[in-house]
Amino acid sequence: MIDETTTSATWDDLVSAGLLGTERRTPPVPGRAGRSAAGALLDAAAVSTVRRRAALRPAPARERPVPAPSDPRPPLPPAARRRLGLLLADRNGTGGGHRRGTAPDLTELLPQWLTAATEYGYRAPEALLPALLDAARARTDLRAAALAFAGPRALWLARLNDEWKFALRGAGSTAALPGPDDPEAVRALWEEGLFAERVSLLASLRRRDPAAGRALLARTWSTERAEDRLMFLDSLREGLTVADEPFLEQALSDRSRNVRGTAAELLSALPGTALAGRMADRARSCVTLARIEDGADSSAGPSSDTGDTGAWTLVVEAPRECDAAMQRDGVVLRPPTGRGRRAWWLGQLLEAAPLDCWSRWLGGREPAAIVALPVADGWRTELHDAWCRAAVRQRDVAWTRALLGSPGAAQPGTGPGAGTYGTGPAANGPAPAATPATTTGAAPDTPAGSSRDLARLLTVLPEDERARWVAEFIAAHGLSDAFRMLGVCAVPWSEPLGRAVVDALDIARDAGSYPWSFSGVMGLAERCLDPAAADRLDMLTATPDEPADGSPGAVGYWSEAFQRLVGTLRLRATMRAELTP
Repeated sequence: MIDETTTSATWDDLVSAGLLGTERRTPPVPGRAGRSAAGALLDAAAVSTVRRRAALRPAPARERPVPAPSDPRPPLPPAARRRLGLLLADRNGTGGGHRRGTAPDLTELLPQWLTAATEYGYRAPEALLPALLDAARARTDLRAAALAFAGPRALWLARLNDEWKFALRGAGSTAALPGPDDPEAVRALWEEGLFAERVSLLASLRRRDPAAGRALLARTWSTERAEDRLMFLDSLREGLTVADEPFLEQALSDRSRNVRGTAAELLSALPGTALAGRMADRARSCVTLARIEDGADSSAGPSSDTGDTGAWTLVVEAPRECDAAMQRDGVVLRPPTGRGRRAWWLGQLLEAAPLDCWSRWLGGREPAAIVALPVADGWRTELHDAWCRAAVRQRDVAWTRALLGSPGAAQPGTGPGAGTYGTGPAANGPAPAATPATTTGAAPDTPAGSSRDLARLLTVLPEDERARWVAEFIAAHGLSDAFRMLGVCAVPWSEPLGRAVVDALDIARDAGSYPWSFSGVMGLAERCLDPAAADRLDMLTATPDEPADGSPGAVGYWSEAFQRLVGTLRLRATMRAELTP
């Protein structure tokens, strides 16, 4: 190793000694035992050359980084390793434009490959870790899967390169974490670890011992930053039980509004909590059942007369103020632009109220019968939207089925989650008179005013029922409003759902439809159809005669799209086989 004095001479001094020769001029560098003057001069010239090319001044060497941690997972099979290299090399995509040709889009297959490799328990090849981190830096949708597959060595590399610092801010590492049986290691990592490691530790503890995870968080809660408290609080969703209620009740008084809102959301998802009871009392005072007599409404309490739904209506009276107690329980005071204050407060109260209370308050009616009741004064959309959000939050399957209703009876629209629909039996019932939306809280009962997200609502149903509902919806209404619904269905799609999608695409092609409007659904089909369907779809790859009233060039596009679909399905089958141990 060249010592620091070797580089103390100037470049001109070294050049002069070299030109005149070491016999005529002594090199301006110290010699070494057993090393000639000429050798010392060449050593000094080599060090100086490297320094000049790097544009750096000589300095003491930095401390060497600690060795990379071990990753005990087995290596990828050779074929799968080569496949990953190809996927990462093509991560920038195949370029823009509408015509993608028949080649599979490797960019869209990378997330699926990473998920499968992690499921098999393989470790990432060391030589491909930089490319894997670069891909995750460029695409946020890859980060969780990429970091889980990359393992602890990704975090080690991220500490050495500022461009990969994102890996230290999020969870996803599979680094070995201490368990509840090693409290000292847990304490040390929680107090000294990186944020990503702390999030992973809390999530791991919650899966194994929810009480231990909650106690760990409570120990440092008051000293955490607001954004960190929010992330940590969100980790309590896993393993959430009524034992978490006291901690969440304290979080309702947090100085951060976002933390208070998340705490209230978690509490309202738990049955029997004090917050759920307070919200139930407020909601009950806002919605009452009234009997319709000779064209006039008369207030009435709950009735067991559920056979005559036409003689009863729901009357809504939105809150007139949002007091401090409501705000502490998570009700946001200021509405979004375009929303009335009273309607905004009402929606939040109804969303947090336990759904199982409505049957007791409304004469023992089942959810489907409650949804079928007419609602006075144009409040039906606001009321049903809030019930939809409550069903998602409380994961209530019975209410979800009632609010979704029959797929064939749903009326496609333009709201979030693939449209807004009249939900359940109420969609065919009497439509109450609409009233203008004002700051007093009135909301028109029209599809345009709905905010329900049917894609989120569908996630409450069991996977097979969800796929069946979407398949029936597509069979009845086509694909125009089904894109986000398809996105929440389990992959690979079930056979009935896959068949419904392919049949709808085939019908669109035969009808001469504008082909590029279906490119999103076609992309989903490439990633989500069962690869076993490839042979059955071969017949769709032929180029038929162009219909007289069709879009110019459409048949060529459709043929390319189906060829790409079949090729992608076969490639996915090959990728899965390459990963199989």
